[in-house]
Amino acid sequence: MTVDRLLPDQDAKDLIELTREIADKELARRVDEHERAETYPEGLFATLGSAGLLGLAYPEEYGGGGQPYEVYLQVLEELAMRWAAVAVATSVHTLACFPVFAYGTQEQRDRWLPDMLAGHLIGGYSLSEPQAGSDAGALACKAERVEAGYRITGNKAWITHGGIADFYALFARTGTGSRGVSCFLAPGTASGLTFGRPEEKMGLHAVPTTSAHWDGAVLSADRLIGEEGQGLQIAFSALDSGRLGIAACATGLAQAALDEAVSYAKERQTFGKKIIDHQGVGFLLADMAAAVDSARATYLDAARRRDAGLGYSRQASVAKLVATDAAMKVTTDAVQVLGGYGYTREFRVERYMREAKIMQIFEGTNQIQRLVISRHLAK
Repeated sequence: MTVDRLLPDQDAKDLIELTREIADKELARRVDEHERAETYPEGLFATLGSAGLLGLAYPEEYGGGGQPYEVYLQVLEELAMRWAAVAVATSVHTLACFPVFAYGTQEQRDRWLPDMLAGHLIGGYSLSEPQAGSDAGALACKAERVEAGYRITGNKAWITHGGIADFYALFARTGTGSRGVSCFLAPGTASGLTFGRPEEKMGLHAVPTTSAHWDGAVLSADRLIGEEGQGLQIAFSALDSGRLGIAACATGLAQAALDEAVSYAKERQTFGKKIIDHQGVGFLLADMAAAVDSARATYLDAARRRDAGLGYSRQASVAKLVATDAAMKVTTDAVQVLGGYGYTREFRVERYMREAKIMQIFEGTNQIQRLVISRHLAK
């Protein structure tokens, strides 16, 4: 189904149409092959970058699209409707660009952002560690000051685009406590940086997720983003925006599952009529549609607050929680609508269900989102 979107202007409408054309041509036709074979779609992100879809949320002066966040997120949702792994990687790339844009010096922005936003350089986000996922303050990877800059030693985990990205927003410990973490723009080819083999995941097979090992690699001092000790502030600020990206991806995935379930229900017949005309199935589809629409409205509300310069941290957590829980429920129900066929790989809904699960986990588990929301309520 083509989603009927409320967009702010004609430029946004044209952008959505362009996104749909590219997504249908470059994503929808390739997704099944790569997800089943677990192979990386070489050249695809360069195509998205050349179309301007990898820097939409950033100013035109740095080569970005200058789009409101509410428009960028709807572009992301359109990508996710065709290929969730690509949409998630696009969201992570946008997240990885945030520290340089929001906290970098003017020289750093001028030097790096144009290639990052054009997709000439693809980014990854390296915050989590094997023992420090939700508890980011417990990270142990060290950045020790040396004459040439900073020596990085330690392990990172759960890196989307790990081993393939050109740069990483890296968070490492320069001191003690929560104010002892700093942010670096690390090149993917740094000497002393190696990656583990891709994780064997339930879903999102086409884009690798890996661990990373830093064995004394030295980053020049100009790779420090912001001030020493400002790392967690940067990380959490970036994650507010990143959670909206995941909410949009989850909504697109749920929409794809709803579309497939509706299409099947219009064709499949039992007891002399289409199964969509049976109240049991029709009401289930109605609940799925309501969940998708609610998820979309929730992330758009948060995005519009962000665009207006208002606080949106609580709303971002609400959006991530609502949209990803909806995606899990809607994709599971889509399998149910298709019955036995939904449990086979002949139809995409079984993949959608597997892909939805991780969205309740990364960029802050949904339990962490509830913690964030409750803390805001307690203020």
